[in-house]
Amino acid sequence: MPDLLHEPLTWTSFAIFFAWGVVLLLVILGFVTYAIYFERKVIGWMQLRIGPNRTGPLGLLQSVADVAKLLLKEDTIPRKAERELFILAPVITFIPAFTVCAAIPYTSRLISTDLNVGVLYYVALSGISTIGIVLGGWASNNKYALLGGMRSAAQMISYEIPLVISVVGCVMMTGSMNLNRIVENQAGGFWHWNFLPQIIGFVVFVIAAVSELNRTPFDLPEAESELVAGYHVEYSGFRFAFFMLAEYVYVFAIAGLTTTLFLGGWHAPFTFLDFIPGLIWFLLKFSSIVFFLFWLRATLPRVRVDQLMGLGWKVLLPLALVNIFVTAIYMAIAM
Repeated sequence: MPDLLHEPLTWTSFAIFFAWGVVLLLVILGFVTYAIYFERKVIGWMQLRIGPNRTGPLGLLQSVADVAKLLLKEDTIPRKAERELFILAPVITFIPAFTVCAAIPYTSRLISTDLNVGVLYYVALSGISTIGIVLGGWASNNKYALLGGMRSAAQMISYEIPLVISVVGCVMMTGSMNLNRIVENQAGGFWHWNFLPQIIGFVVFVIAAVSELNRTPFDLPEAESELVAGYHVEYSGFRFAFFMLAEYVYVFAIAGLTTTLFLGGWHAPFTFLDFIPGLIWFLLKFSSIVFFLFWLRATLPRVRVDQLMGLGWKVLLPLALVNIFVTAIYMAIAM
């Protein structure tokens, strides 16, 4: 792919890019389908339950059945809802979730878009999903959906700030916002990976990322015990599936971004293991991050909304700012 990125666009290169986009879409949809299955199995294993085991061998077709049910279910729109915005909100939420995956480098050659501003591209597009969630809550004409939408706006905006600032240290050490160059700068073994010199930024990034995903213990916008189902309470069928799909696509994106920024991307932890293909190392690190997100959901209870906002503004934001100054001092001494 990188050989085509800097050449004039022709019909051949367009066909290749289109085919690559279709393949990436199918891979992400496959990940979403079976991430839901493995999340149920992992949580069941951790909580001494069985999990899906009836539909298909070992329950492997359970997620497929769930997707089919959502696609075939009746699509309802509340009579007093803002119809156009109600229809548009799930689309606004999902499309940025998929497009941010284009900037993630899986190996030195397997990359969709080698952007010089890859970090900025991810941050700019991921923030658009907040608009879709708020619109979905407001357009539903439902007080619980509106509360869920407002909670989501407050939460995602509050945690977007420390999330972005925590990445600044990696950008400073690399001298670039190009994700490919950030990975290349971490070659030579795990002691060169960014998570060691950027341990503060790494911790802030992981916590803020979990909150950005609206996942436990920060799933306040979807608190069933308080808000019925949050911002998507009035959605059904495939429109509800769009919201769920966006959440799990962002799990894919965040796991890929964490691997790229802090865990060396496709590089092996030891140089003598470089003979193993880089894609294998990327997938191992990626899978570890996804498992960690499932582990959190199985373990931690939901926090209160005041604790959530206090953590973001009083703890994570100051730590992210401190990390920038520590990185600047470290670079001044190292040089």
